[in-house]
Amino acid sequence: MASSSSFSMCAFHSTCTPKVPNCSKGFMDGHSSLFLRQPLHSKLMPLSTDLKRSRFFINEKPLQWEQTAKLPQRNRILPRALDIENAPFSVGNKFQLDDIIEAQQFDRETLSAIFEVAREMEKVQKNSPGSQILKGYLMATLFYEPSTRTRLSFESAMKRLGGEVLTTENAREFSSAAKGETLEDTIRTVEGYSDIIVMRHFESGAARRAAVTADIPIINAGDGPGQHPTQALLDVYTIEREIGRLDGIKVGLVGDLANGRTVRSLAYLLAKYQDVKIYFVCPDVVKMKDDIKDYLASKGVEWEESADLMEVASKCDVVYQTRIQRERFGERIDLYEEARGKYIVDQNVLDVMQKHAVVMHPLPRLDEITVDVDVDPRAAYFRQAKNGLYIRMALLKLLLVGW
Repeated sequence: MASSSSFSMCAFHSTCTPKVPNCSKGFMDGHSSLFLRQPLHSKLMPLSTDLKRSRFFINEKPLQWEQTAKLPQRNRILPRALDIENAPFSVGNKFQLDDIIEAQQFDRETLSAIFEVAREMEKVQKNSPGSQILKGYLMATLFYEPSTRTRLSFESAMKRLGGEVLTTENAREFSSAAKGETLEDTIRTVEGYSDIIVMRHFESGAARRAAVTADIPIINAGDGPGQHPTQALLDVYTIEREIGRLDGIKVGLVGDLANGRTVRSLAYLLAKYQDVKIYFVCPDVVKMKDDIKDYLASKGVEWEESADLMEVASKCDVVYQTRIQRERFGERIDLYEEARGKYIVDQNVLDVMQKHAVVMHPLPRLDEITVDVDVDPRAAYFRQAKNGLYIRMALLKLLLVGW
């Protein structure tokens, strides 16, 4: 179906520049005019731009496949019913990115702007004007791997902004993928029912394939051992909220660093900031891969491997613990057992940590953080999970209706 207003058409077509509506309509009475003003930078990338300027990246050098792929221009006539020009909120310029695929897409200015939107999302109340900004939009959650926090926080984010959700909890088993349907065919089908797709997949690189195929935005909610960019965004947002800064911090990444997509994406984002030092603390069988180490070195980020969690914890502003992921070991249960339980955050670790420091974890946890840690105010992982709601509300707003 065609969109119901000229703005809706322009907002998603490569041939138009979105109009800024009348600024007398605020986001919420008494709140900031964030949604009325121009973005914090001017790196807007129209869809008609030359493919040498990546549709995924703002500053980073495009990857080889992006330079050679022949991608059609997007023609986003989306199945939404909302007349944006008559909506009780303001819509700004188009977001710089069409999809959220990996952490390297973001520059520092964009991160700051997204975090400002997330702070506004913390103020959204039931039945307020801001709670209806995505009315008429449909989000499809397509999850090929188990998820609790990510899927529910995305669905909650969409509904808190007035949108609707189509969901499949175990697409690997209960979708046509079980019959042999390709990912590309699934995406082409599901995009006909929705305005945006949030996808988790068991294969690294699957989100890229989906984004190349789709004419609507794709958000990577985790692709195997690859990346989890929205988790990294909420992690950095949490660090800023808890520590008060992002420059000059020391972060200890602990646990399964070889298979953990969260720590990979977080490392990419931390490289955007100045004077950051990262410690890698992990069993030998799950060491951080060389591509991350090389990337950090190329950005001038100091990193160090250590086997001493207590020493690292005493130095760090953030201890970022992760579980050893049994599902990534296949039949090598012996390697899993070798890695599991080697590094545990408990009261002894808290005792050496600085008073301002925090413990974070992407969850779920098993036994790598003992439950007695939960009562310590430095245990930030449940606050971290809640921040995921606000970050995902911000991303949905930006991808669907712009700044």
